[in-house]
Amino acid sequence: MIYPIVAYGDPVLRQTTREIDPADPQLDLKKLVADMYETMYAANGVGLAAPQIGLPLRLFVIDSTRMSEGGEGIKRAFVNPRLLSESGEAWPYEEGCLSIPNIREDVSRMTFIKIHSFDQDWQEYEEEFDEVTARVIQHEYDHIEGILFTDHISPFKKTLLKSKLAKISKGKVKVDYRMRFPA
Repeated sequence: MIYPIVAYGDPVLRQTTREIDPADPQLDLKKLVADMYETMYAANGVGLAAPQIGLPLRLFVIDSTRMSEGGEGIKRAFVNPRLLSESGEAWPYEEGCLSIPNIREDVSRMTFIKIHSFDQDWQEYEEEFDEVTARVIQHEYDHIEGILFTDHISPFKKTLLKSKLAKISKGKVKVDYRMRFPA
């Protein structure tokens, strides 16, 4: 099932998310993860966090193989992730977001990260990532902490984007995927 992407301005994008209980009988985690991948691919994304489909859960999926010609990167679900460390030099890269369409800005992020997480089968892992994959993970991790990529840009650039962001929150934006706009 393809979910509509929640647009900038919706309060769910600013919430700190709650952990997923593996014993929750109401949640079919494998189906949710599959639906999130389907939604992400339908919107031509490389990452999607649960808040972006309206769910305040500590869950995101990524497919960083889509950002490299050689297919390097990973495709993985991150369930109840905890970012353990960020290191290396911060480097700028132009980021965008499915919830903030048609806006791209340089964001500086650290080169290396270490993260603890589970996958959709509740297999636990602790792993290090670098460069583009680390960036995608950091972007999606921000979503589950209620942080948007626009929070990382200068106040001056935020001022310049204010009217574009207001239009997005009012549904005055053209995209080729389904979106849900704030009421």
